Amino acid sequence: MKSIFEKRRNILIEEMKNTNIQAVVFSDNEHHRNPAVRYYTNHPSDAIFIITKNGKSILCPWDINIANQKSFVETIIPFTKFDRDEIKAVDGILKNLGLPENSRIEISPETSYLDFLDFVDRLPQYDVSCKKHGLHDFAVEQRMIKDEYEIQCTKKACEITNKIIDTIETQIKKKKIKTELEVALLIESECRKAGCEKTSFETLAAGPSRSFAIHCFPSYTNANFAENGLSILDFGVCYEGYASDVTLTIAKGKLSEKQEQMLSLVQEAFDEALKYYKKDIPVRNAAMKVDKIFAKAKMKMPHSLGHGTGLEIHEAPFVKSKASLETVFQPGMIVTLEPGLYEPELGGCRYENDILITESGNEVLTQSRIVRIA
Repeated sequence: MKSIFEKRRNILIEEMKNTNIQAVVFSDNEHHRNPAVRYYTNHPSDAIFIITKNGKSILCPWDINIANQKSFVETIIPFTKFDRDEIKAVDGILKNLGLPENSRIEISPETSYLDFLDFVDRLPQYDVSCKKHGLHDFAVEQRMIKDEYEIQCTKKACEITNKIIDTIETQIKKKKIKTELEVALLIESECRKAGCEKTSFETLAAGPSRSFAIHCFPSYTNANFAENGLSILDFGVCYEGYASDVTLTIAKGKLSEKQEQMLSLVQEAFDEALKYYKKDIPVRNAAMKVDKIFAKAKMKMPHSLGHGTGLEIHEAPFVKSKASLETVFQPGMIVTLEPGLYEPELGGCRYENDILITESGNEVLTQSRIVRIA
C-alpha cells in the first residue's frame, strides 16, 4: 500500500520541479474538502498535507489516532501542536521541513482573497502563490486517470451497488418497498453491511409525483415510490473512499405514449453514447450524439451526459457538448453515462451506469437499468 501513495507523490514532485514550486499546501477541512490529501496520503479527512520538491512531506491531522492508523507518510505532526491555526501550522511545518526563505509555496486556488492576504501577511518570508492551473489543478488531472488500486476499490463499490440494485428490484416486485423513505433506508443499511464507508451522496428517491426534477428536493420523503408511472432512484456507495453512482428508472403500470417515447429515447441515447466511450474520442462527441437523438424528438436533456467518479462523486472529466476537443476519454478513466428526460406532467426517466475506459474499449461496471413492473 505504501508504494501506491509514494508513486502518486513522485509524479507530483516531478511537476513541482518542472514548475519551480518549492512546496505545495493541501488542506482538507469542513469549510473546503480537498480529496488530494487522501489521494496522496490515505488519510481520510481533516488535515493539512505539505510536500516539498525534494520529496519531504508532513501530514498535520486533526485526529492523530486515525492518521497513525490510516496514513502512509513519513512524518505526522498533530494539528493541536499549532493551536488548530492553519497558517501557524503551515509556518511550523515549512520550518520543520527546512524550507529556505523566499521559497515559492502554493496554496489552493480556492482560497478566498482575504485568506490569501492573511497567508501573505503572516508568512512574509515565503513567496505565496495562489493561482489556477497550478499544482492543485495538476492533482485534479492526475486523479482523472485511476491507478490499479483505485480501479480495484471502484469495482468493489460497483459490485456492492449491483447487489443493492438486485435487492431493490426484488423488494419492489414483492411490494416490500412502498415509499421513498423505505428504499433510501434500505440502501443505507445494505451499503454499511457490505463494508462501505457511507453512501457516496444523499440518495435521491423520487416517486411518480416528483420524478420530473433532475435532483428531487427533498432528496426523499415518505411519499409513494414505484407506483404507477415513472420513479427515479439515484444512489451510490463509497468503498475505501471511492464512489459509485447509478440511476434506475422504475416504470410501473400502463404508461402513456409520451412516457414510452421518453423511455425508448433514453435507452437509445445510452446505447449510442456508449459507443463513444472509448480511448482518444473527445468526450463532447458522446454528448453531441445524445443531443441529436433527443433533438429529433424535439426534446432536450437539461444536464450534462456524465462525469468522472473517484474520491469525489463529481470529478473530471465532465461529459458535455461544450467540453474542449482536447478532453478525450483515456484508459483508466471511470465516467458515468446518464442520459435523462423530464416532463412536469409525465415524470422523469434517467439511466446511469459507471463506465471504465480501457485500452480496447470500455467496461460497464454497474448494472443499473430501466425496471418495468406490470
